[in-house]
Amino acid sequence: MVKDKMRALAFTAALLFASSANAAGGGAELEPSNIDPGNVNSLQRGARNFMNYCAGCHSAQYVRYNTIGNDLELSEEQLIDNLMFNAEKTFETINASMRPADAERWFGTVPPDVSLIARARGTDYIYNFLKSFHVDPESPTGVDNTVLPGTSMPHVLAELQGYQTAVYETHEDSHGDTVTEFSHFEPLTVGSLDAEDYDDFVRDTTNFLAYIGEPIRSERRKLGVWVLMFLGFFLIISRMLKKQIWKDVK
Repeated sequence: MVKDKMRALAFTAALLFASSANAAGGGAELEPSNIDPGNVNSLQRGARNFMNYCAGCHSAQYVRYNTIGNDLELSEEQLIDNLMFNAEKTFETINASMRPADAERWFGTVPPDVSLIARARGTDYIYNFLKSFHVDPESPTGVDNTVLPGTSMPHVLAELQGYQTAVYETHEDSHGDTVTEFSHFEPLTVGSLDAEDYDDFVRDTTNFLAYIGEPIRSERRKLGVWVLMFLGFFLIISRMLKKQIWKDVK
């Protein structure tokens, strides 16, 4: 029985390792996202970006609009006017505008719910994924992605970033085998944002996705500080009490 459990754990660990390798795009080097979860202005911009460019296809069914409004310091009027494009009540969750049947017919698969995408994949993954679309004539959508090759997602941010091509280099490894690796991107068309502004746009969007993965994060951290202070105070009291009780024992 113990051996069977050990085999199961080893198999699970192998699957998780393989999944993480696939998530990183087969070993692609990821730039750090450098998000700031405590920056409310960034989260507000990220919410705007998500609702304008992502919520048409992707749902986020584990977070409610009123939670977003409270945490992002938005009034109910601001919430309704600027974020609730396909909902009527503030207690509703974020649902995709596109019907699943249409999405499957157009893209071959239903776009996933992204409530927990930042916790599952990591913020660096999301940040680099949104920056790594490139033109690929063989792809049904006309683009591919170096972080997730073969993605079914079109480049919905092309009007902002523009289009780019991926440049690959071929060389021999230490075993004499020919290896092709991604080198860099070269721009084809210019988007409405320059490179720095587009990076900021993607960073804000990634920040918002990290937030909806754990909306209670900031409150949890504040509570954690008080808990540590409480434990530290009573540690001092307990040590003083110990010395008082054992002072006559040698």
